[in-house]
Amino acid sequence: MKGSQRRLLSTLAASLLLVGSLAACSGGDSQPQEAAKPVEPKSENVYKEKYDPEVTITTVWGVDPTLQFKNGETIENNVATKWAKEQLGINIKSLWSITDTNGAFATKLRLAMSSGQEMPDIVTLGTENNQLAQDLIDSGMFTDAGALFDQYASDTWKRAMDLDSGVWNQYSREGKRMGIPVLDFAYNHDYVLWIRQDWLDKLGMSAPKTMDELELVMDAFKNRNPSGLAPDKVTPLSIGFKTSMRTWMGDPSWVFGAYGTLPQQWNVAEDGTLEYGSVNASMKQGLVKLNEWMDKGYIPKEAALWDENKTSEPAVAGTAGIIPGPYWMSGWPLLDTVKNAPEAVWKPVQIPAGPDGIAMRHGTQYTNGVTLINKDMEHPEAFFTYQNYLFDNFAVSKEGGEFANGLFEGYDYELDAGGEMVPNDQIEGGYVNVVRYLLVRDGARIPDEQMKALLRLAKGDKPQTRLEKDVAVNYGKDTPAAAEVLLSQEEISKMDMFTGPVTATMKSKWDYLTKIENQLLNEVIYGKQPVEAFDKFVQTWKEGGGDQITKEVNDWYQSVK
Repeated sequence: MKGSQRRLLSTLAASLLLVGSLAACSGGDSQPQEAAKPVEPKSENVYKEKYDPEVTITTVWGVDPTLQFKNGETIENNVATKWAKEQLGINIKSLWSITDTNGAFATKLRLAMSSGQEMPDIVTLGTENNQLAQDLIDSGMFTDAGALFDQYASDTWKRAMDLDSGVWNQYSREGKRMGIPVLDFAYNHDYVLWIRQDWLDKLGMSAPKTMDELELVMDAFKNRNPSGLAPDKVTPLSIGFKTSMRTWMGDPSWVFGAYGTLPQQWNVAEDGTLEYGSVNASMKQGLVKLNEWMDKGYIPKEAALWDENKTSEPAVAGTAGIIPGPYWMSGWPLLDTVKNAPEAVWKPVQIPAGPDGIAMRHGTQYTNGVTLINKDMEHPEAFFTYQNYLFDNFAVSKEGGEFANGLFEGYDYELDAGGEMVPNDQIEGGYVNVVRYLLVRDGARIPDEQMKALLRLAKGDKPQTRLEKDVAVNYGKDTPAAAEVLLSQEEISKMDMFTGPVTATMKSKWDYLTKIENQLLNEVIYGKQPVEAFDKFVQTWKEGGGDQITKEVNDWYQSVK
């Protein structure tokens, strides 16, 4: 996986030179490659660019409670379902929908699976529902999606998937690819540190490059605050670990990375095998450091209760000095800091190194979910008509194309009288994240497209494509620069190396092992147990199923290396 990310980076510059020629050739990409033999020959299942008479695809929806609707629309009947019918001759029929709070979608889908209810033709699940996805695959209700992909997917989609062939691993069974990975942008959640540059300037300090320098900066932010805040009102480093030690914003995983491990993911050990990062002995140094920072008030006292969004609150309020997170944070949430602290200036800086010069952060997988295809679906080729169109016309940012500015005008974009894109918060009637109306979350993404756009903007190029215009108008002005900071440390990004299906012992033991892990980490950070308790935890973890899981993980790893 790491090699795949490095290959992606090394091709970015070259790919920029090829964008024009690729776009010129893309007209042929909408046609799927011909196969010598269909997966399941059915005379009526002939791939078409538009179906007449129209065909129906059934699905189910877990609706994000924050998703907005307008013009009287619903998830079942909206601008995206109308587009599919008119453009492609595909009728999207909802079997049911539910507001997805407290895991309601997964609960309802499990009930449908176990009670013999009608199952959808197409269902897309995010990584938060990975266990459900694995159970659905094992239910026997869904087909060999990889064979259909080989037969029907367009060249554009296939090239995107080839950027990391490992994305199929966790959805594979005995050589069959049972789910189609939902691709995400590369580096989307790899961390930089966002720091109050105005505070640094007033203190006469530079951005910290080491953990020791970071401590000096945090102490100055707290005890000599340039905005005149009392020490107890300052959050020098805003982090939280309610949900995980490695998540998409505000976690402390990089602190452990400074000492040689990354928690709650599988890393390559010195002997070339995979080890679970949370039981590596280097964890102790990170725990000691976080305990020290807790005692000194450098990190929130409520960190164990703070999720990702909560960590952003003091940053937006103007009372935090540093927050770790992705390159795109200058647009959200940090853009709102000036409403509370007009003098605030956030800048992205590198992840600081530990005493041995080591820096590590968790790397972003190229997938954020999976799409499953019902084995009884009458027209599986129609799904590929739908997705091919999006990959060939939406994922690839074509200047002047149908989706040159976004999906649907008046929903996710609006143009002013001069034909220029207006900011999302100025769209009449409100912005709608309309890609969530589509069969596959986020529509269609090619992992390296976002970074290509950012690098072009960082060079000072005028925004031309949809992605470039979106970044220039709706992201913070420092987003391209943050991408450059991120890539200046590309080698420190470490992906979770286990991307296989849940192992046999994980099914029965992982919840217990995760519980004792979280309890131990929290208690040491808060000083309720000494760091020496870590050794006892490791022993209990190994004897409680961890050793067997490690063997199963490595058996899988050897099978796919």
